[in-house]
Amino acid sequence: MQVPFTPSTSGARLRLQITCALMCGNAIAGIAHAGEPVTALEMTRPLQLAPVVVTAVQQSSPLIIIADPKDARQPVPASDAADYLKTIPGFSAVRSGGSNGDPVLRGMFGSRLNLLANDGQMLGACPNRMDAPSSYISPATYDSLIVIKGPQTVLWGPGASAGTVRFVREAERFEEAGTRLHASALGGSFGRFDTLVDAAAGDHRGYVRIAGNNARSDDYRDGSGDTVASRWHKWNADVALGWTPDSDTLLELSAGQGDGEARYAGRGMDGTQFARESLGLRYVQTGSELFDQVEARLYYNYADHIMDNFRLRNPDPTSMMPMLMASQVDRRTVGGRIAATLNWHAVELISGADVLRSEHRRRASRFNMMTGTFIDADQFAWDKDAVMQNAGLFSELTWHRNDLDRVIAGARIDHAMTEDERSAASSATAGAIRRDTLPSGFLRYEKDLAGSSTTLYAGIGHVQRFPDYWELFSAGRGPADAANAFAGIDPEKTTQVDMGVQYEGARLRAWSSVYAGQVRDYILFTYGTNMMGMRTSQADNIDARIMGGEAGVAYDFSSHWKGDATLAYAWGKNSSSGEPLPQMPPLEARLGLSYQHGNWSAGALWRLVAEQNRVDAGKGNVVGQDIGSSAGFGVFSLNTARRLNDNLKLSAGVDNLFDKTYAEHLNLAGNSAFGYPADPVAINEPGRTLWAKVELDF
Repeated sequence: MQVPFTPSTSGARLRLQITCALMCGNAIAGIAHAGEPVTALEMTRPLQLAPVVVTAVQQSSPLIIIADPKDARQPVPASDAADYLKTIPGFSAVRSGGSNGDPVLRGMFGSRLNLLANDGQMLGACPNRMDAPSSYISPATYDSLIVIKGPQTVLWGPGASAGTVRFVREAERFEEAGTRLHASALGGSFGRFDTLVDAAAGDHRGYVRIAGNNARSDDYRDGSGDTVASRWHKWNADVALGWTPDSDTLLELSAGQGDGEARYAGRGMDGTQFARESLGLRYVQTGSELFDQVEARLYYNYADHIMDNFRLRNPDPTSMMPMLMASQVDRRTVGGRIAATLNWHAVELISGADVLRSEHRRRASRFNMMTGTFIDADQFAWDKDAVMQNAGLFSELTWHRNDLDRVIAGARIDHAMTEDERSAASSATAGAIRRDTLPSGFLRYEKDLAGSSTTLYAGIGHVQRFPDYWELFSAGRGPADAANAFAGIDPEKTTQVDMGVQYEGARLRAWSSVYAGQVRDYILFTYGTNMMGMRTSQADNIDARIMGGEAGVAYDFSSHWKGDATLAYAWGKNSSSGEPLPQMPPLEARLGLSYQHGNWSAGALWRLVAEQNRVDAGKGNVVGQDIGSSAGFGVFSLNTARRLNDNLKLSAGVDNLFDKTYAEHLNLAGNSAFGYPADPVAINEPGRTLWAKVELDF
């Protein structure tokens, strides 16, 4: 049975520790490394980089972060996209167990964060986002991760008011016949074992690439020694065939599959199937007479997800679901994008269009209480409940006024359509269609200071976001004056200012980004219980204000000793009620120190998180709600890495060295099936965790 978490660090003392540590010149700073995207040609050569373990990804340029997802990282290397993104300042995740959390950027959640895999939408199917889009992404099978904060681009789809995240696989390029191979294996506490192979072969005419991974973990134990239901297993396999008839042309066909299972301490059901099918076609032409580059993509992504309460657990006889229950949902997404790049002296223009169509279906098991007969979901026909479409036009222009000043501006317009395909018995709006045309745009100014490696930027962006599937179809009720959420929820309208500075010197690197925004018709969920004790939910539009920022600094004390620190804070207010905006992560800092000598490195990471008292209990999003204030905590971890030769690298670490018992603020309450009490109790994080990883490159 779980017990409530009891952090020993007081809030006031923890805030003082964070402030003092940052003001003391970053003396305790974490290993930070953000690799530039690796070109295909470079990937055919032996890697000879210094061995490091990533603990906090740093900013690469104004508003943009670029990282290599294959790098060893601490805490224990990521199981999915949300797990990886948590290492980036400003990101957190709604936690529900060992894997498949839902990523949050600056307190913003869901389709406010545009998450792309190979520049295509991989949308989950669970009405409560048990299979969030991030759960279908295995970061280490991609070549680069690109994050654009805030509404400061229009190139990658609609609605990205919080930001854009792209997991990218680069095209291969071989000047002559050859091969390359990246393979890794990882073992750790609580039965963690991962294997990965990413290989390619080809010549100047084309290539074939195969990437696959298999990863698993058992239930973990928290710092108090209590077992937390968190077992999971995932596998993915992807192949790409590329044709490169000349140096300016690429045609690539890709396909992939995956599956997995996960049990959740914070949910009434577990995920016993996360089946994925993906197809993609990509065409790139550079150096033509008219355009500098033309790129076109088509993609097909299919998610087939099963939830039940009996395969990975025993049904709780005291709950509202004492009998066997199962539900199967799927989502088929088809989309495409075309963009052309033109350069005229000091001006670069990228213009294009993107389209998307998504279809959602469901079917559920049946249990006869009189006879005790259970019929599983797969014995019934599918019921289609929603069709969603979007078509957008976009243009983004960069004007280099001179060598030091740049103006970047973009605009897009989207036509969104959603049809309620539910039956008349289950929906008051059955057969209804919603349509809307929504504009978005931004304007940003960047300046490099003369004689200094410093860049300043300031921008303003406006995004109008059509409600997503979860907001329209998952809430039990909509606004009081509407038949349901489908009929009553209006599009969100976010206007946000972003500003910041970045400096890069010989030994010191520092950056800071801040933002402030107004959100009209912010979509907020309110939870409660009805007279029968069943959970209820209602979606409403409110007005909200948001602000916050992130900062980072890295300093080379000597040729061997290096350090850095990052800080992130997000604040929000429900302007309609005067209450805090729920589901906002608390102040967080990452501090550490690293030592490198030749082919060996060692590092320490100290993660400090303040308490969060700005809550609105019972309010939140489709996944989570505020269950009360949370206490602060500090977690200390160690790592080491050694490169044995140009091809072989070893890394190892211990997370939560002092076996602390703690829980994240963004958290689901523990489920009674695993012994949690009726009063909401947050799910504790893993206790002391050992891990080791070996990487091979040829």
